[in-house]
Amino acid sequence: MESLKVASLYCFTKLDLVSEKRDNIFRICKNLDVKGLIIMASEGINGTIAGEMKKVDIVIRNIKEIMNCDQINLKQSLIKEIPFGRIKVKIKKEIVTFGVDEMSMAEQPGIYVEPKDWNTLIRDENVVTIDTRNDYEVAIGSFIGAINPNTENFSDFPKWWRKNGKQYKGKSVAMFCTGGVRCEKSTKYLLKHGVRKVYHLKGGILNYLENYEGNESQWEGECFVFDQRVSVGSNIENGSCSLCFACRHPLRSYELNHPYYEEGVSCQHCYEKTGFERKRNFRERQKQIKLSALKGMKHLKYF
Repeated sequence: MESLKVASLYCFTKLDLVSEKRDNIFRICKNLDVKGLIIMASEGINGTIAGEMKKVDIVIRNIKEIMNCDQINLKQSLIKEIPFGRIKVKIKKEIVTFGVDEMSMAEQPGIYVEPKDWNTLIRDENVVTIDTRNDYEVAIGSFIGAINPNTENFSDFPKWWRKNGKQYKGKSVAMFCTGGVRCEKSTKYLLKHGVRKVYHLKGGILNYLENYEGNESQWEGECFVFDQRVSVGSNIENGSCSLCFACRHPLRSYELNHPYYEEGVSCQHCYEKTGFERKRNFRERQKQIKLSALKGMKHLKYF
């Protein structure tokens, strides 16, 4: 059997004819049975795809050609099972939603820092380390000593910085996210708002986890990923977390024993936020998932 791999990619580039290019990329992925989620906008492309190695390589080559973007940011790992049920290629206003119209692709992001230099940087007492991910992602893992802005969405980050940024005046800032794309915007934002030195973990947490493990690592916990793996650890091995279908919150193993947890229906993070009707719909969906499994069929689930 052909080896499988997953590839996370993004590229900021001025893009026209987005709908036409979206259709081309979707068709190529569909024909090659490459699955995943891709977001396209006038500012570029961002996504994760998975499939047989050679087929994923073909898709990546085609994306570079269609996007006219040779310098695509790419992170690839071998996997045992494809973590998506289908291919989706969506068009949105932004490839990662930040909600700040003043941002320009021409502006320079923060200084890229390789994983091998990251530990030294974040141990510096004059450097503030900020996790730009959402609160539910931070809940299952982050770098030692990193600040959690407690944001529900990435677009909440500018508001958090306007309220809290003054307390870090005079400090350099080191920022990180899953694969690097969010920091392309957040580091620009801080530079635009007066921070003199802003650093950016190149390739994000995923790149770091492939390069560090054991006592050398400054990472604690697991890293949330937006596919059926839910979380990964050192060397991008599958993690131990599962996902609540109702709220998409990652759940650690002990949270499955909580009285509010019901597979596919609710967890302690959302039980009191969903009503009877929604829970009934979730139960019916979970029933269909189990019936599909009994018949040897694969349900699309969440991704």
